[in-house]
Amino acid sequence: MASNMFPEEELTCGVCSDIYKDPVVLTCSHNVCRDCLPKFWQENDCKKCPEELNVNIEDVKQKLTKFNQFKFNFQRAADFIQVQAQDTENQIRQEFEKMHQFLRDEEATRIAALKEEEEQKTQMMKEEIEDVDIVIKDILASIRRAERRYTMMVQDDVRFLKKYKGNVKKPKRNLKDPERLPGTLINVAEHLGNLKFKVWEKMKDIVQYVPVTLDPNTAHPQLSLSEELTSVTHIDEAQDLPDNVERFDKLSNVLGSEGFASGTHCWEVEIGEGNFWGLGVRTESDQRKGQFSSSSRVWSVSHADGW
Repeated sequence: MASNMFPEEELTCGVCSDIYKDPVVLTCSHNVCRDCLPKFWQENDCKKCPEELNVNIEDVKQKLTKFNQFKFNFQRAADFIQVQAQDTENQIRQEFEKMHQFLRDEEATRIAALKEEEEQKTQMMKEEIEDVDIVIKDILASIRRAERRYTMMVQDDVRFLKKYKGNVKKPKRNLKDPERLPGTLINVAEHLGNLKFKVWEKMKDIVQYVPVTLDPNTAHPQLSLSEELTSVTHIDEAQDLPDNVERFDKLSNVLGSEGFASGTHCWEVEIGEGNFWGLGVRTESDQRKGQFSSSSRVWSVSHADGW
């Protein structure tokens, strides 16, 4: 019944003359089997089909090139991430090692002070004990003499009384009651009181707060940042860095890692002996690629060879 509705030539391929198998409709309105496409383009001089094909192929090639470039950039970024992570880990370990060393030194200093106090007060107690031992010996000797005199008095009270004055001897030292000394124990409160706070306060002397930390992911390849991300130097040869979205590629710029939306802000910046420098603020959404455009929103001060 279908053959009565459509002429036979409309159901057969113009290349193989068989009923369509997986038919394809070309932009030039030709219909062929998908497998017959190569032969159709070879045997037919349809300008519209070869032009359309070339255009499509060029578009696909351009897209292929673009995707290959993206893949290359992604691979570079993946490799760079490994380097970044390792370098950052090393710097973190170095910074913590400095703090750990400070804490170890501070711990050793405070334990040494405790040991010194322990030795001083232990020595003081030894000296006091030695003095008390001498007094105790004198007291024991006096007691023994008194006991001997008492025994003599009982045996011959008259003879003892005659010789009493000669037998009486004064004690070697003035026997006063012993006195307790203040501050004999370890001053635990001095060693432990607010220990963490005192160490933290002392640690502040070895660290420095910087109001602006530079973001290396935004730095132009010819800008070299210090390990602490606090200073920047322009170099002649560009570094091999990923061309990520945040990075400036034409202008020698680098942004701070923290932005702000309101308030009053100020900084002190050392510019060294450079002949050219610029410092300012810009919107986060402003362009990073190419030169400044008329829509760029930048507020800055700069210096270049005397002007």
